[in-house]
Amino acid sequence: MNASADHEGLSWGYRLLYRIKVIGLSVFGPAQLDDRDDPRSRLRRERAAKVEAARRKRLQP
Repeated sequence: MNASADHEGLSWGYRLLYRIKVIGLSVFGPAQLDDRDDPRSRLRRERAAKVEAARRKRLQP
């Protein structure tokens, strides 16, 4: 997957805030959690869902 496909349909403001949240959680977040409890994993799952929804919306006639 290339870089443009990763942010397909997401605004630059959303992408900026996403990066800030990830960095903040990396520095100030919990040390180690299971994948289902990790806030960074939750952010990744939410972002993947947004990208997929934008992709589906774009491909519908």
